Amino acid sequence: MTITRRRKTVHSAWIRQFHDSGADGPTVVCFPHAGGSASAHFSLSAELSTSAEVLVVQYPGRQDRLAEPALEDLRQMAAEVAHALGPWQDRPLALFGHSMGSLVAYEVALRLERRRGDALLGLIVSGRAAPSVPSGRLVHDLDDERLTGHLARLAGTPPELLADKDLLAVALPSLRADYKAVETYRDRTGAQVGCPISGYRGRQDTGVPPDSMEKWAGYTTGRCAFRQFDGGHFYLQSREREVARAVLHDLARCRS
Repeated sequence: MTITRRRKTVHSAWIRQFHDSGADGPTVVCFPHAGGSASAHFSLSAELSTSAEVLVVQYPGRQDRLAEPALEDLRQMAAEVAHALGPWQDRPLALFGHSMGSLVAYEVALRLERRRGDALLGLIVSGRAAPSVPSGRLVHDLDDERLTGHLARLAGTPPELLADKDLLAVALPSLRADYKAVETYRDRTGAQVGCPISGYRGRQDTGVPPDSMEKWAGYTTGRCAFRQFDGGHFYLQSREREVARAVLHDLARCRS
């Protein structure tokens, strides 16, 4: 079978596309974690792009958007991304978010479904409790030393970055803004999406216990299913192929 490859021309500060993609697959939009940049999902994009068009969100305040101030309001992030996704409104669209990205993806899904008048293909939330679960301690208020220690315990940031004071000075402002956006976010409505939700977590992720993920079932009028993968909060970093297979399988079920 011959697969036609294609790539849209992207004219948005918010959207990146790293790989060409199969013409007949859905469009999957990936949302990085707090402090994360679009490149955090480069490997996952490569795996998914064999069967899907993959877009990755680039938040301001990092990489090629370093000169822009990072946003401290999660709903503002969602509104900006929903607007940027306008050119893809005519395609089967699914959203995948990890950690903070799960909340942003959920808010984007609400906006896109209202605009489209029908449900998205699916919403996949990873490594993040449902919006009704409080964030707990306020990490964004920690001083730089304690914030760096928090990152080290999550084991998702390269040790060489944590040891480089100059690089940390560049990275910490956007990270702190992201944490503030998450920790000041409140679920005011309990609004439900119409698409199915799939919840993913690392088995060893003590910060996101299974019952906190299962509460996502209350945020959809459709099906809700859950998967676990070996690893902690950043299980994604070593399991991109396994996660990609799960994403494509779950989206295929949504399309059938």
